[in-house]
Amino acid sequence: MDIASTVKLSNGVEMPRLGLGVWQAKSGAEVRSALRWALEAGYRHVDTARIYGNERDVGAVLREGIVSREEVFVTTKLWSGDQGYESTKQAFAASLRDLGLDHVDLYLMHWPVEGKRLESWRAMEELLATGEARAIGVSNFLERHLDELLETAAVVPAVNQVEFSPFLYQCALLEHCRERGIQLEAYSPLTRGRRLDDPTLVAVSARHGKSTAQVLIRWALQHDLVVIPKSVSRKRVRANADVFGFELGANDMAALDALDEGRHFAWDPTGVP
Repeated sequence: MDIASTVKLSNGVEMPRLGLGVWQAKSGAEVRSALRWALEAGYRHVDTARIYGNERDVGAVLREGIVSREEVFVTTKLWSGDQGYESTKQAFAASLRDLGLDHVDLYLMHWPVEGKRLESWRAMEELLATGEARAIGVSNFLERHLDELLETAAVVPAVNQVEFSPFLYQCALLEHCRERGIQLEAYSPLTRGRRLDDPTLVAVSARHGKSTAQVLIRWALQHDLVVIPKSVSRKRVRANADVFGFELGANDMAALDALDEGRHFAWDPTGVP
């Protein structure tokens, strides 16, 4: 496994295992610099969203030609306020315009909006059929949301992107997705910085001579997740990619698995019917 490693989604599309998340990266120079540094460091996957307000910046950097468009896996997302059959298509068209692309590699439903998620998915299936989205998936879906969707869906989501870390070790959801051929993808794998000083995590990091952030990313990769850490620092963007030269042993993995607090540091979909 290295920075070029991919996972094959259920429809055969290859998705890089490591990506750059740009949530809360400010539009303009901040997000553009972060993406340039990531591409220079070997990242070939960027994750943005309509609600982030930085799709135009992502597209502008891709057009600079640091690497070819075909080499970069681009994800964007359908925001809650845009859900519905026709409005999903309109939102997707707006994302393509802002990105300046003729297709995205993955289009995700950002949230399981009650009463609208099924019709939104129907529109997303049509976007998949046209080739404008090479793969479609969901985000923040729990087991019950997935099961409801699968009752009527013609296409099984290729990806479910959720918050995931040792402190929110959603192992039942992970297994639920595996059984259905859905790739789980981890956002906020670094707990938004809230648990980087945990004593167990620090001890594991010291044994491997790595930072706690690097250990968290490696833990997620060894659970076969796709991981999208966010940073706008050149040093940390590079450090977050330096996670392929070591391996966590079974005891390390078990110790980290045991840190689960069921704690969300970002969005919590638990109360969504």
